[in-house]
Amino acid sequence: MAEFNKGTPQVGLRFKTPDEAWQFWVTYGGYTGFDVRKRYSNVSSFDGKVTSCRYVCSNEGHRRKGQTDHVTKCFRAETRTGCKSRMTLTLDRGAGNYEVTDVVLEHNHILHLPETRHLMASQRKISEMQAFDIETADDSGIRPKAAHELACRQVGGPLNLTYTCRDRKNYLQSKRQRELAFGQAGSMLKYFHEKISENPSFQYALQVDCEERITNIFWADAKMIIDYAHFGDVVTFDTTFGTNKEYRPFGVFLGMNQFRETTIFGAVILFDETEDSFTWLFETFLAAHNGRQPRTIFTDQDAAMGKAIPKVFTESYHGLCTFHIMQNAVKHLCSVKGQGNDEGEEGEDRDEDEDEESHILSDFSACMYGYEDKTKFEETFDILRSKVHKQIWLDSIYKVKEKWAECYMRDVFSLGVRSTQLSESFNNSLKNHLKSDFDIVRFLKHFERTVEDARARELEAEFEARKKIPRRQMCTPMLVQASTAYTPAIFEAFQCEYERSMAAFARVLNGDNKYVVAVGNLSGELSFEDERIVTADPLNQTIYCSCQMFDRTGILCAHGLKVLDLMNIKLLPTHYVLKRWTREARTGSIQDSQGRNVVENPKLEAQLRLRFLSHKFVNMASKAASCPETCLMIDNALDHLGPQVEDKLNASTGAVNEKPCNDQENTDPNMQGKDDLFSAAQLKKKEVQPKGSKRKKSWIDKLRKGKRKATKSAVPSKKGAKQQKKKDGAHPHVQAEDDSSNKETNFGMHEYSAIGTFTRLLTSAACDEGNIYDEDLF
Repeated sequence: MAEFNKGTPQVGLRFKTPDEAWQFWVTYGGYTGFDVRKRYSNVSSFDGKVTSCRYVCSNEGHRRKGQTDHVTKCFRAETRTGCKSRMTLTLDRGAGNYEVTDVVLEHNHILHLPETRHLMASQRKISEMQAFDIETADDSGIRPKAAHELACRQVGGPLNLTYTCRDRKNYLQSKRQRELAFGQAGSMLKYFHEKISENPSFQYALQVDCEERITNIFWADAKMIIDYAHFGDVVTFDTTFGTNKEYRPFGVFLGMNQFRETTIFGAVILFDETEDSFTWLFETFLAAHNGRQPRTIFTDQDAAMGKAIPKVFTESYHGLCTFHIMQNAVKHLCSVKGQGNDEGEEGEDRDEDEDEESHILSDFSACMYGYEDKTKFEETFDILRSKVHKQIWLDSIYKVKEKWAECYMRDVFSLGVRSTQLSESFNNSLKNHLKSDFDIVRFLKHFERTVEDARARELEAEFEARKKIPRRQMCTPMLVQASTAYTPAIFEAFQCEYERSMAAFARVLNGDNKYVVAVGNLSGELSFEDERIVTADPLNQTIYCSCQMFDRTGILCAHGLKVLDLMNIKLLPTHYVLKRWTREARTGSIQDSQGRNVVENPKLEAQLRLRFLSHKFVNMASKAASCPETCLMIDNALDHLGPQVEDKLNASTGAVNEKPCNDQENTDPNMQGKDDLFSAAQLKKKEVQPKGSKRKKSWIDKLRKGKRKATKSAVPSKKGAKQQKKKDGAHPHVQAEDDSSNKETNFGMHEYSAIGTFTRLLTSAACDEGNIYDEDLF
């Protein structure tokens, strides 16, 4: 057989198979500079073998006349020139091979340059390894153009790459179509099943309506379950972020870890924001986390959510987001004088009205944050009522004052959180990776990548905490103890309170282990407002401070530290060191809802082995690349080693399959055809009004626009007032139909995928000693 790179077609040349001959013709065409195609192939009806075939130049023949009779809008240029270049093969049944019987090598057209041969269709092909690299880059959020440029640099330029940027985009489009082979809902179920096969502790739940259409979707991976077990005492949740063109609300349950970094407890895609949907969601959330309720949960001012939370979170305190409340205050609170003016007077008194409104907002902010005494709060709020023209919103927010006013939240364990800004920040980072028209499978994958970014920041904080020595201002036994127990962020907060305690003044009150502690600034100036009553118990080494800082944040206040020092207690009692703030916050095993120990990454050891083998093989390949003999040696060794690895893995898989399977939680015994199940799944669609060409303006945009106009003209015209009133009209909301019945569906399956000969060999060898799962190809 002739070499592909140097051979020239000639009569009498023989090949074992037509595919081998075709590959030779393709290589010759690329080397010479012309594109190729198959002209015909005759197959024997007796044994199904190809008896003869002809391979020609792509310019062979002429375009049929019928294709050019009608006038087209975009006429395609002619590419056929009647080129006679060809290679004909005939089957030699005696020898069992294919012999070249006819060859014509002359062309009647211009051949391609060596610099452009990589653009010919016959020379463009994406191999399995290249496909794996393309998918990896896409899953990492790298744009096709940037990823293609990287691939070109890795092979020494685009001439050495066997595909173009357009081929990359076409491959990704075909891949997404394959991912949605079962539709949006079926592909989503397949994605969840693959996650369960990777880690059985992965949790997800679906709610369907009476027509078996999926409405609400909740999921939480193993890391989320572990994080909630350690840091699920304070949770924030809101649904302010729309995901796709159906405008499904997307919500995330978030919390704060020992480094005060954001951690994720679960995610949900809702059909609507009704009380029934939220009730199902909260019940599912608790079921996924073994029924453990948070001590505090913060949400926005959604009425349906407010009705569902008391039904489900019976042991939790429900707080409202102060940020959203303040936004509504800016929107609804306005002075009496500002509302009573006529149009002519409005321009003259506008500056005075704005000053009055700013005072109103300051008073409302003081009611929210500034008053610890309930009587003082009531007095200030009554005064605020007299300044406001319309009191409807003010009266409605007053009815739920226990959920936002400082004086009613003195003993609420909140870790210093008063809003859902954790959710807002996470949603903002999520928007950087998502678009409004993403399909659900891509949404889930990009959400997973965003979660990984948040977890990477947590690992960086863990690394810095172990690398750097805490900065202690004083070398006291208590500070030394705190620096080794607390994480750096919490130690800084504790050290600040400790320094304030050094500048505190205390006196005994009535001689009954009660103290009055006044804390001033570090210069020694005292202020009467900082006085607190501290009750101490020297026997049990406990204190109770009227500021109740420890009850809210889990960090002892300066008043309590001062009294401990007066009682000659030089070390922080262990009951004042919350585990959730310490370096050992994650110690201990966690069980999922099925009673299994949760492992964050069951394939970690296999991944480490893959990394080791990949590094070793790449080093060997880089050294051998300079010599053709060493490359051939490694190639032959891999061809010999590959079947041995496959046999070893098949034997290990067979031994695992013979063992009785006791894990029935992740499989459905009634599931006969998984493909049929996926194809039958449907998402409930929402009727969405078509979007206008212009972006909808929020109330704050309209407010700013109104202020800018007022600076140009003090007296607005009636026409302008009417137009502004029309623009400020409420945007119609989409009403979702009620579900007459709801069901919950859970599925599970195992997954295995192969990604090319070389990569499959590395992955298989790495997983040989790890967990082996059943193969379940789709």
